[in-house]
Amino acid sequence: MRIKRTTPTTPTRGISRRTRLTAVVTGLVAAAAIATPHASAADDTATFSTAQLKSASAAVLAADVPGTAWAVDSKSGRLVVTVDSTVSDTEIAQIKEQAGSNAGALTIKHTPGRFNKLIAGGDAIYGGGYRCSLGFNVVSGSTYYFLTAGHCGEVASTWYSNSGQSTTLGTNVSYSFPTNDYALVRYTNTSVTKSGTAGNTDITSSGTPSVGTTVYRDGSTTGIHSGRVTALNATVNYGSGDIVYGMIQTNVCAEGGDSGGPLYSTSGIAYGLTSGGSGDCTSGGTTFFQPVAEALSAYGVSVF
Repeated sequence: MRIKRTTPTTPTRGISRRTRLTAVVTGLVAAAAIATPHASAADDTATFSTAQLKSASAAVLAADVPGTAWAVDSKSGRLVVTVDSTVSDTEIAQIKEQAGSNAGALTIKHTPGRFNKLIAGGDAIYGGGYRCSLGFNVVSGSTYYFLTAGHCGEVASTWYSNSGQSTTLGTNVSYSFPTNDYALVRYTNTSVTKSGTAGNTDITSSGTPSVGTTVYRDGSTTGIHSGRVTALNATVNYGSGDIVYGMIQTNVCAEGGDSGGPLYSTSGIAYGLTSGGSGDCTSGGTTFFQPVAEALSAYGVSVF
């Protein structure tokens, strides 16, 4: 689907905690519970090889249907394709046709709402007329930065702590979007307190969660919510050529403005940055996160 851009109307919550970018370029629509009203697979007893699953994944990518996300389910041995409410039966048929002889490897699951990139979350940050959330404060040597979503970095180069954009936080060092969804911002305001926390949790390390792990997300729009990891290495097609790979898929709810916010454990492990999804914190849906370990490695920074 196309990204809806809106102008922020709420003030920032303060930068004392770990900043989270919530860009208002679109609403990241996340979900409190993955809805799977329909699930279809050609033959529940069939097994598929790694090569067949890889071919099926390539076919879904080639079908290029916005509002789809897919990842291999190790338990069922199928490629689970999650489709939002904008995907029609005709488009699902196109995906299966594209998969050809490997169509039986596909399991189609439906989730409410529309997949969007979220821009907003945690402690709010503002730039270019948009609002995002700060994800994690990070450091390299004696230089401090923060991470946020790449689609936030795409729309602004300087970030502020208030909607009037008068108090500067810092400027972009780099961003990666699409393909990835992370950005690094260097603090230029030395008077800002840089906390090593996310939500109410002190972050001390980074890692990759397992499917089924309980995780927490914080954002400036909806605050702290929890849920479970439902898939790893998911590919998401937001539309207009905005395809991201290697995402953490969850049933944690989120809404517009939560983009860039942190995904973490209560034991202090940083997992990811809020990217996008479908639904809201009332009806539920699906939310995707950029693994933070990839961003830390790319920029040579660490949590603290």
